[in-house]
Amino acid sequence: MAKEKAVQTPLMKQYYGIKDKYPDAILLFRVGDFYETFSDDAIKVSEILGITLTRRANGAAQYVELAGFPHHALDTYLPKLVRAGQRVAVCDQLEDPKMTKTIVKRGVTELVTPGVAINDNILEHRENNFLAAVHLDSKYGGIAFLDLSTGEFLTAEGTHEHVEKLLSGFKPKEVLYEKAKKAQFTEIFGSKNYVYPLEDWVFTADAADDRLLKHFETKSLKGFGVHNLKYGTIAAGAILHYLDLTQHHQISHITSLSRIEEERYVWLDKFTIRNLELFQPVNEGGKALIDIIDKTITPMGSRMLKRWVALPLKDVQPIKDRQAVVEYFFREPELRSNLENHLRPIGDLERLVSKVAAGRLTPREMVQLKNALGNVAPAKELCQQSENEVLQHIGEQLNPCRSLFERIHKEVSSDPPSQINKGGVIAEGVSEELDELRSIAYSGKDYLNNLQKRESELTGIPSLKIAFNNVFGYYIEVRNTHKDKVPENWIRKQTLVNAERYITEELKEYESKILGAEEKILALETQLYAQLVSAAGEFIPAIQVNATLLARLDCLIGFSVLAAENKYIRPDINDSDEIKISAGRHPVIEKQLPPGEAYIPNDVCLNNEKQQIIIITGPNMAGKSALLRQTALIVLMAQTGSFVPAETAQIGVVDKIFTRVGASDNISQGESTFMVEMNEAASILNNISDRSLVLFDELGRGTSTYDGISIAWSIVEYIHENKRALAKTLFATHYHELNEMANTYKRCKNYNVSVKEVDNKVIFLRKLVPGGSNHSFGIHVARMAGMPKSVVKRADDILKELEDTHRKGQLSKPVGELAKQREGFQLSFFQLDDPVLKQIRDRIASLDINNLTPMDALNQLNEIKKIAGL
Repeated sequence: MAKEKAVQTPLMKQYYGIKDKYPDAILLFRVGDFYETFSDDAIKVSEILGITLTRRANGAAQYVELAGFPHHALDTYLPKLVRAGQRVAVCDQLEDPKMTKTIVKRGVTELVTPGVAINDNILEHRENNFLAAVHLDSKYGGIAFLDLSTGEFLTAEGTHEHVEKLLSGFKPKEVLYEKAKKAQFTEIFGSKNYVYPLEDWVFTADAADDRLLKHFETKSLKGFGVHNLKYGTIAAGAILHYLDLTQHHQISHITSLSRIEEERYVWLDKFTIRNLELFQPVNEGGKALIDIIDKTITPMGSRMLKRWVALPLKDVQPIKDRQAVVEYFFREPELRSNLENHLRPIGDLERLVSKVAAGRLTPREMVQLKNALGNVAPAKELCQQSENEVLQHIGEQLNPCRSLFERIHKEVSSDPPSQINKGGVIAEGVSEELDELRSIAYSGKDYLNNLQKRESELTGIPSLKIAFNNVFGYYIEVRNTHKDKVPENWIRKQTLVNAERYITEELKEYESKILGAEEKILALETQLYAQLVSAAGEFIPAIQVNATLLARLDCLIGFSVLAAENKYIRPDINDSDEIKISAGRHPVIEKQLPPGEAYIPNDVCLNNEKQQIIIITGPNMAGKSALLRQTALIVLMAQTGSFVPAETAQIGVVDKIFTRVGASDNISQGESTFMVEMNEAASILNNISDRSLVLFDELGRGTSTYDGISIAWSIVEYIHENKRALAKTLFATHYHELNEMANTYKRCKNYNVSVKEVDNKVIFLRKLVPGGSNHSFGIHVARMAGMPKSVVKRADDILKELEDTHRKGQLSKPVGELAKQREGFQLSFFQLDDPVLKQIRDRIASLDINNLTPMDALNQLNEIKKIAGL
């Protein structure tokens, strides 16, 4: 603050006046050809960007830190600042410095934050860049998502769990919340999101309605189907207020607000999204499901596919519609190939059109837009000619925007520069004035040569020449020997020793044209291009519909390619309560096996009548977890419309998928492994329905054995006896005691993942077979992992003792005796069955250490060496 008070120069006064309005953002302050940062901002920027930190004079006896970069490097440096979690205010010169005698007027033209970035270098092309806003009440909440780079605007409301589920599925880059509710927000959603608080008045129904109705220019929100979502529309309104704050006013591409209908999509909570590794692998170097199944060609197709995976369908008919298209492409590879050829040049039509709205479409991108539209027409024709109703419907809706395509084709040169100020953007024949100016500017030499030749012939002066200087521009020079031939209408401007210099009306007229031509060309091209961008803006809604339809087409073609490459089959989707998978495979694991190794497929059958709960036992590493996950993934893929890795599959649609897999501490919030397990398990039991699919993997590892068995037993019992919700459940466990449940609970069945013991070694068959397992083979796994042999042998001894104990009902030795046999940190080699070592041990044991002289000790040591053969 001291620096602000001490400011004396006009520039720094202006800087601090603007900075005060954006205290939490880095202010990039345009000074001439540079963006400069000052004071604390300069220190941050120099560290993040690795640029030099210097000092600038700031009045008498004052200085201020300074760090800057050339204005043309903004696209390079801005993404680095935003990715470092910084909010960046871009402050530009709002007038031409040549036109003012005082300090140049400056103002913030854009506030860039992680959630409102539209710069290509910041955005991930195959991911949405969502900004979210959350409005909370005591039990319910509303949430809205906006991708400014595409114009997608969505809203929903429900319980806090529903809002949290959507946050996990959409993965926004920035989340807005009500400043007064920070503690509640953090308690519900944790602190993993990049967040920004807004004033409380923004989160009111009146403020939200006013802002939304003003933007959409409607009298109500009924046309969008969101008028009953009080919390959701408040969140949506907060997003538009935030766009105002961040100086994003050109948002005509936000043409609608859509409702995320909870009843249409499968419930996937944040634990399930993480545990099934849908979008990110848990372990470094692993692969997520999306990495395997994404065969899309366009970035917008890839983004839509992520949405399909996050929001699988639960209505049978829309799923079957998708499947029918996938199957049709499967049978018609030529059609699929032709459509792929037209999708490739289309690129990211969705983000191109958002740049039209923002007025940021470069000439090169305009040509890209033309090429994209040029491929819409043949894609439309191919879809309409197909025999599939869904494809025909897509074809009918596609709009080639022929008039826009033809205008771009006519008005923009075929290979324009990336920036309008480089010139050569507008094609010939568009503007007579522009063509004339170009003729003057670019063929001036020819014009002057012709003029010189003509005047020479007219006057009979052979040595006449035309030249230019900065004093009086273009002139005609005549040697003194011919000055008597000079016409009367020439005006003499300069006399030299051997010559005279003249000007003519024609030469002056030409000079004024040629000197201002380049400037006029740039101004005229800029004007004509702006008119073209404005005209393209009228096609935004039609192009957005095209983008959505083409993205959908891309996803379905991708599913077809995926099925062909991996031998997937079309699952039978129905409304029954049975899931029956024959020879199912894990879509990710099967792609990561070593060459030549085949994935062992498995059958799974779950229903509400006979086999509601399957308890799976078997050794660690046998494949229990893989089996659980593959079942969930096959169901999820089927309900996105994809084919699945199996021989056959009948899927009675599920409405929720829950998983409790693996142990993961949440130490930062003071939660143990067991607490995390119980939180996740509680969330499942409180939300299960009759059509839920539940996966439990090794529940209860975080507590004592008997506690774990008791909780696991009671959870299985609860799910089995819950009359209102017979959730289909796979329960993998190392508690073999749970096998007893099948004797009491009729819909509870035991299975195990089989192994084979050969010569005291374990071979994992990875096959699910009926019946329980009573042996975990944990010690065999320890041996395979390379555990020291002595540790493995000791574990075997203790296991035998404990198993005998279990059979007899009491320990054959007191616990203290068992512990006395333990090995210390220095492992004892006397427990090895070696007669020489036993002899050495007996020799040492017989020594009377208290009465042993040094000489006796040396003699004894020598004897031991002889026994050992050393």
